[in-house]
Amino acid sequence: MTKRLIIAARILPDGNPIKVVGRDAWALQNLVRAGAQGCTPIDHPGPRWSHYVFKLRRFGFTIQTLDEAHGGPFPGSHARYVLRSKVEILGDGKEAA
Repeated sequence: MTKRLIIAARILPDGNPIKVVGRDAWALQNLVRAGAQGCTPIDHPGPRWSHYVFKLRRFGFTIQTLDEAHGGPFPGSHARYVLRSKVEILGDGKEAA
């Protein structure tokens, strides 16, 4: 049986509780922890960051996307996602079956 992360959060100051599940919950937790520094797929590897952000935005979270250049053997650019909403995590982030 696969366990899924389930958290409850609300957008401050007066948002209603929102249930966020699975990788979307994982992404929200990472964004909250990262604060103003934000998250990139390079620093916080996840297969579909852009989709997690898309879904979190549909819940009402304000998330800014910043484009950043990077070098290395495969130079190009990547996104940095910064949570701009003030968020309160209501649940404890435990996994549930």
